[in-house]
Amino acid sequence: MTFDEIKRIYFIGIGGIGMSALARYFKKHGAAVYGYDRSETGLTRALAAEGMHLHYDDDVQHIPDGIDLVVFTPAVPKDHAELNWFLEKGYPVKKRAEVLGIISRAKRCVAIAGTHGKTTTSTMTAHLLRACGVDATAFVGGISLNLGSNFVEGASDWVVVEADEYDRSFLHLHPEIAVLNSLDPDHLDIYGTPEAVVESYKQFIRQIKPGGKLIYRQGLPLDDVAAELRASGRQVFSFGIDSGDYEAFNVHVENGQMAFGLRSGIVDWSDLRLNYPGRHNVLNATAAIAATLSAGGFAPELPAALADFKGVKRRFEYIVRRPDVVYVDDYAHHPAELEAAIGAAKMLYPERRVTGIFQPHLYTRTRDFAQGFADALDMLDECILLDIYPARELPIAGVTSSMIAGLMKNKNVTLTTKHELLNVLKNRKIDVLMTMGAGDIDTMIEPIKQLLTRG
Repeated sequence: MTFDEIKRIYFIGIGGIGMSALARYFKKHGAAVYGYDRSETGLTRALAAEGMHLHYDDDVQHIPDGIDLVVFTPAVPKDHAELNWFLEKGYPVKKRAEVLGIISRAKRCVAIAGTHGKTTTSTMTAHLLRACGVDATAFVGGISLNLGSNFVEGASDWVVVEADEYDRSFLHLHPEIAVLNSLDPDHLDIYGTPEAVVESYKQFIRQIKPGGKLIYRQGLPLDDVAAELRASGRQVFSFGIDSGDYEAFNVHVENGQMAFGLRSGIVDWSDLRLNYPGRHNVLNATAAIAATLSAGGFAPELPAALADFKGVKRRFEYIVRRPDVVYVDDYAHHPAELEAAIGAAKMLYPERRVTGIFQPHLYTRTRDFAQGFADALDMLDECILLDIYPARELPIAGVTSSMIAGLMKNKNVTLTTKHELLNVLKNRKIDVLMTMGAGDIDTMIEPIKQLLTRG
């Protein structure tokens, strides 16, 4: 059976950003789409409005007859009743990453990998390609504000995908072009050691197709695998700020935008503009430009297309932007991501007081990177720490948000719960506010917005 022959498909964890993109793909290809998620969100409501059939309790009674394929995410617990029912009944069951790998294998694949920056870089690459003459399909890990979705289907033979390292999912991909923009350790509950993380990325890189290209950030420890690729006839390009084959230079803030130049063997631009703040986003843009040019994007269109990039939901997303108060929401949930997001705010608003609300995500990540979180949050003028969002995990003794607070040098820290957050904010004079985290902190965005803008 080919995927185009699937008439009825079932997703367990359909509300996940990667799962929902696949669900949209199959719906667009004529399948009836059914699915479970543990809670209703704006994204699940959007899927239902698009004609998919969703429910929110783990009950096999909701499963319709005649399902051709079941797709699940590794974040689903192993004791999930519906997943186990499908397995016991012998239904074809595949992980999300495997399905994405099969879809992308039939196309020319641009895969964006890295501990951080995947979603922004993949969304930017999809936008740039489509604006520069390559009508690419895209499966990305966020809602593109240009595309209005996390999935778009194009008419060309190119597809842009986000290569997720969690559970080694990206090893299902065999890209023609691979982009790697960071290699910080994460998901140590899966990998065990930072060295194992690096080895898995190297294995992913070795899966680049014959004749393909690797585009990686200058300075990553990849000299050995880069030499292997070159020896096998594949191409290797680096990118960076003031270094690399694709070199961004003269990076600065001008009129609230990032302004920079870019030179390579193909282009030499002195004045590019990006409405997305921070040096990390200049790196993301440089990688996206390199990928776009490598896939045949029309270079003269690139500067205007870059300036038109509107961003991704929950990636330095402005919720309130007024002279008296600024409120930014960001998905940052790793120390390096917090450092980048807070650094971008400080770069844009050097004279203003920045208050950050952070909800740690996972007990294991908090345990493994507590000092890193403390160091990053010390960049704030004031920090409000929420309880840890457990996601798929059970509590670990002694691992709490207080663990981070105790390691911080900045003592202007408040520990509170999500339930009490609005009361904590009511008594503060807010100048620049950031909410950060990958859990359910996004459910507080609208109430905080109302609090800041009332009157």
